[in-house]
Amino acid sequence: MDHKHMNLLVFSGDYDKALAALILANGARDLGMSVTMFFAFWGLMLLRDPAKMSLEDKTIYEKMFSAVTPQGPDQLPLSRMNMSGIGKYMLVEMMEESHTPQLADFLQGARKKGVTFYACKLSLEVMGLKAEELLPEVEVLEVKDYLQDAVKADLELFI
Repeated sequence: MDHKHMNLLVFSGDYDKALAALILANGARDLGMSVTMFFAFWGLMLLRDPAKMSLEDKTIYEKMFSAVTPQGPDQLPLSRMNMSGIGKYMLVEMMEESHTPQLADFLQGARKKGVTFYACKLSLEVMGLKAEELLPEVEVLEVKDYLQDAVKADLELFI
């Protein structure tokens, strides 16, 4: 198979959707495809490093927003049947019973396999996040840079 490239735009901050995006990214890498993931708006929550959260140089709204949004992959809610966290707890328990890796495992796998992670510059600004609060390998891009990558991709998915 000649070299193929997959581009994923991750807009959702839901646990199950992030899980689907990372399963696809890992699977594509296993097939020898190059993979770029561009995270915008709620998708950025997946890239937050809870150990690096900072309220420094943030407005009052940014501080409040930072406090009430998920602080990393393990805190993401489900898109359906979250039921104040009970639905997600049940899903995670079922995944553990069937020995299915969890979201953090798929994220770690994608990092190890060389998936390229990009964060949307505008989304970071709007959400009041700083690049320093994200995982170390995340590169901040403007939308035009993302689009150049998406146009060249053999497969482009929006999650």
